[in-house]
Amino acid sequence: MFTKIFALIKKYDRIIIHRHKNPDGDALGSQIGLYHVIKDSYPEKEVYMVGDTTPRYAFMLTQPMDEIEDELYSGALAIVLDTSAKSLISDERYTLAEATARMDHHLFVEKICDEEITATTYESCAGLVAAMAEACGLTVSPVAAKALYTGMITDSGRFRYDSTSSETFRVASFLMERKFSTADIFRSLYADELFFIQLRARFTLKIQLATPKVAYIYTDKAETQSLGADTFTISRGMVNVMSEIRGVESWVNFTETDEGVLCEIRSNTHNINPIAVKYGGGGHQKASGATLKDRDEAMSLLADLIAQTEE
Repeated sequence: MFTKIFALIKKYDRIIIHRHKNPDGDALGSQIGLYHVIKDSYPEKEVYMVGDTTPRYAFMLTQPMDEIEDELYSGALAIVLDTSAKSLISDERYTLAEATARMDHHLFVEKICDEEITATTYESCAGLVAAMAEACGLTVSPVAAKALYTGMITDSGRFRYDSTSSETFRVASFLMERKFSTADIFRSLYADELFFIQLRARFTLKIQLATPKVAYIYTDKAETQSLGADTFTISRGMVNVMSEIRGVESWVNFTETDEGVLCEIRSNTHNINPIAVKYGGGGHQKASGATLKDRDEAMSLLADLIAQTEE
């Protein structure tokens, strides 16, 4: 499975690693992890990480994201991680590279790169990167292992989601042999400032039931701007305050921004991915997202979720 991408990594002396916008733990974990795997395995290579960041996962950064000139893409390999659609890639200059490769675990939406691995059986892209490192005999330092493990636990919900498999635990065990502190990870991920605990409480009070099986939260632009938190925290960070309501099968968090209405959809029962794709998004069967034009389109998506639970 990894032969062609591994051959590209060995071939190119300059490698630029991309992933999706508004990065979550898996996007950053796989990017940071792969950066260190390549640097430690091939110290002579130039390796760069590009893209935006988010405060919630700043603890994962071993160094700032690289700001590079267009010229560096000439003769380079660009690797895109954890991204199902072109529109989601942070820094579209990956197309300037001589060769491109993608590693992803989302449901396939479209071809992005010259060589691609889309392995939906993996709980995370970080787990996929770790499996490649192991299979190809690459060096995995404690720093790389910690980043990859962080990506695995964030995208598997601490190994609770049904994407978790025996392969998940096998790869996690491989990483844990590198002797990093899991306690440090969990302290950084799940110990919050009082502000964020109070923000979750505020969003809990905003929950509405469209039907007994579908819950949603809608935050308009004025409230979004007044909350004092980044849009990632308000959107993806708050969606799962609805996850443990008895009887609710699907839930969605709508957040108005200057770019449109950010939509995070989750389900414990249904494949909601086709609904996200219908509105220009994508993701997993039970965790997907999209960016919508306006509130009317958001309500249309909500109606589709309701209809799905009533089928």
